[in-house]
Amino acid sequence: MAITRRILLAGAVSGLATPALHAQPAWPSRPIRLIVPFTPGGSTDGMARIGALKLQERLGQTVVVENRPGGNGTVGGIAVAGAAPDGYTLLSSASIQVVARWVMREPGYDPLRDLTPMARMGQGPLLLIMNKDRAPRSIPELAAAVRADPRAWTFGTSSLGAAGHLATIEFNRLTGLDIPIAGYRGTAPALQDLMAGNIQLMIDPILAMGPPVRQGAVKALAITTPQRSRAAPDVPSAPEAGLPGFEFFSWWAIWGPRGLPSEIIARVNGALREGMREEDTVRRLTELGIEPVAETPAEFAAFIARDVARNAELLRLANFVPE
Repeated sequence: MAITRRILLAGAVSGLATPALHAQPAWPSRPIRLIVPFTPGGSTDGMARIGALKLQERLGQTVVVENRPGGNGTVGGIAVAGAAPDGYTLLSSASIQVVARWVMREPGYDPLRDLTPMARMGQGPLLLIMNKDRAPRSIPELAAAVRADPRAWTFGTSSLGAAGHLATIEFNRLTGLDIPIAGYRGTAPALQDLMAGNIQLMIDPILAMGPPVRQGAVKALAITTPQRSRAAPDVPSAPEAGLPGFEFFSWWAIWGPRGLPSEIIARVNGALREGMREEDTVRRLTELGIEPVAETPAEFAAFIARDVARNAELLRLANFVPE
């Protein structure tokens, strides 16, 4: 009987210890992959690296930025949507990510259903830029030049559905022009072609366009805001440049796969809400023309719903046909 009691007691102790042996380590216990669905050198990549640094500082784990360009952001989006919902594969992208199914016939996934909004990091206006050797200095002068020689003008865009692409559609609608739009796999190759003269115009976030404008590599005609920006004080606002009502901005955020635990969402959101409001970070972003954003996951999800509705209506008014 004593032996039997000892066996039963040992079994009970073993049973109590089993959960501890198989308990999951606290998240994060290993490096996190932050996938950027565009090439290095653009605004999406730049904001991702700022966000990665802030996550690294507050989560105590390495955050590795991995560029996975292609398919207007869908290659990287699909990779994250199909990842395990364990918080070790996240997506850092821009406003383009949520409109994939409005600009592509078969995006391969539904970003509104298959991704979990975690935190919006910032937003900023766009710059309308032009090859520096072209003559126009205002939007009315540009419109006159386009009407005089329509075949001599082409817009480039970093990708279909990007803020710059949507702003270009709106530009054509407001001006009554029909300047063709050439799609690229990121800001960097489009900018390179613009500087080479292969395309003549581009609208893209100030974060990426500010440096080449300041260096004199391209000419800026307007910023897509009612007022000038401290980051580009010499660039006229849209009304000053001759196109009142032309107001557009891009935004950048972090998503995870569907089914992500609420605890992980809260940790990432809290880390970025704190990190993006640090005095040094605010100063740095302001100098780049970016306004830091601090929202809860619920506020971010509500923002996405409003943004998608606005852009879907814009595409409808422009009779845009998904490619």
